Amino acid sequence: MTAPQSSKPSESSAPQPLDGSVTNTDNPKQLLGVYIKGMAMGAADIVPGVSGGTIALIAGIYERLINALGSIGPKLWQIFRKEGGIKGLLAVWRQVDATFLLFLLLGIATSFATLAGMIKYLLDNQPLLIWSFFFGLVVATIFILLTEIKRWNIGRIVLFGIGLVSAVVISSLPLLTTTPSLPYLFFAGAIAICAMILPGISGSFILLLLGAYDTVLEAVHTLNFTVIFTLMAGMVTGLLLFTHALKWLLARYYQATLALLTGFIAGSLMKIWPWKVDILNTLDNEAINNVMPWHYPTGPHWLSTLGLMLLGAVLVSLLSWWGKRNNHH
Repeated sequence: MTAPQSSKPSESSAPQPLDGSVTNTDNPKQLLGVYIKGMAMGAADIVPGVSGGTIALIAGIYERLINALGSIGPKLWQIFRKEGGIKGLLAVWRQVDATFLLFLLLGIATSFATLAGMIKYLLDNQPLLIWSFFFGLVVATIFILLTEIKRWNIGRIVLFGIGLVSAVVISSLPLLTTTPSLPYLFFAGAIAICAMILPGISGSFILLLLGAYDTVLEAVHTLNFTVIFTLMAGMVTGLLLFTHALKWLLARYYQATLALLTGFIAGSLMKIWPWKVDILNTLDNEAINNVMPWHYPTGPHWLSTLGLMLLGAVLVSLLSWWGKRNNHH
């Protein structure tokens, strides 16, 4: 009989739209925590198939991130005009929780600058080990989030299933190899940024699926600003539209939305299964087909793979504990 009462705090636990008072409570220690969580998000985003949104969710900052991004819109101009000058700029800064976003972005950028090379080296040379670590991390994340859903019903079970099946289907789609046009790149950017915010689905993997990943990489290397700005315009458009919808869902249907997001994360396990081979059942850069551990060409490597899975699970459990501890203070 107490289940409905226990679920209500969880519904109300989704942060309310920010009004500036939240950002004023951030002390240097809390901002350092946001920066470190940003680094963890950046490290996850580097790996195709792992979403930084998953880390944000487990670290207890996902709702705040969505609220902050969802506060960006035409109403900011009205807020600025109401105060005017420096006061108006400060009011806009508080409205979008910009201090939080700034430290989070700094953490993500730090990760990209310091860890990208190492993680890409491991993906190329020790894929079994890096995928094992992230597989354990995601499995632990799923179990933790399942305990956050206080009262299961048919609707939430269906939403979990929809999320799971959607992620599996997306992960199984064949890669497109067409040369993308600028309108197509705009569309790809909008879809990819939505995936980047959604836990469980990687934005870089969506670009790969849509056949835009190589074009984007080449544009960055050659400084093709036409392609870069087109992609960025699509990303900004998708981000603003998607986060407003997600903010609305989290504010009104927090537990149901959490069930859907947890399903997405569960479905992503197919993409990050450690034991992969290519079409010839050998190991190379095209190794994307999942096999059972005992069918892996060099053996299952139980000690190293299970050990790294356990390490990933322990680290994400500590991150979850830290996030809950900070939210209670």
